[in-house]
Amino acid sequence: MNDVIDYRIIGDDMQIVEVELDPGEGVRAEVGAMMYMSEGIEMNTGTGGGLFKGFKRMLTGEGFFITTFMHNGSGKGHVAFGAPFPGKIIPLDLMLLGGEFLVQRDGFLCAAKGVDIDIAFTRKLGAGFFGGEGFILQRLRGDGLAFVHAGGTIIEKNLMPGERLRLDTGCLVALSPSVDYDIQFVGGFKNALFGGEGLFLASLKGPGKVYMQSLPFSRLADRVMSAAGANRGESKGVGGIGGDILGGLFGGDKSF
Repeated sequence: MNDVIDYRIIGDDMQIVEVELDPGEGVRAEVGAMMYMSEGIEMNTGTGGGLFKGFKRMLTGEGFFITTFMHNGSGKGHVAFGAPFPGKIIPLDLMLLGGEFLVQRDGFLCAAKGVDIDIAFTRKLGAGFFGGEGFILQRLRGDGLAFVHAGGTIIEKNLMPGERLRLDTGCLVALSPSVDYDIQFVGGFKNALFGGEGLFLASLKGPGKVYMQSLPFSRLADRVMSAAGANRGESKGVGGIGGDILGGLFGGDKSF
């Protein structure tokens, strides 16, 4: 049995989840995710089940270690965890979701003590070789609460039996084990070369619940790196060039 915990999600675009613990209750979280905790809560960092468990966690993009926060004091204790990039935190009640849910790699944030965190390989060869972010998924199993984070806006869809949905592989956040998951090649030379959406799409077939994100971290990182490598000043037209030269001269830049 998993610990029964209460929680509240604070914030809008940079959310945190604050978990309330009774004496003897605990929560497990990624190393470095903790924001604050009240007196009486003790930390215990380990592999979460032996060396092999730690190595398997590294395959999913998570850290080798995981930290357990136990409330060993009296009264109510609180511990809060922050998402690592702008977006939303999604609470997953595994008891209501059939006891198991699959999460995109590096999407796990924290969970009630007792929730098992493992890796799940996709069922089809195409997903394994061409899935990119979707090659390895995390499997959350238990009857308690778990929290995952995602970028941008979150879209939840309940696929009917036989209903199909195709999406960018990075936009997939989490899905029910009942959803059939594979990767499809984007056909057409122009689509593959100039589409800008990647060569492969995730193909989902219901029934089951699916969570999607509008801004995957990989897409955000690409935009940041692209902007960082752009020409200094992002000059626009002749006026922009002149402004850069004058700014450089008055600022002490001797390269002009």
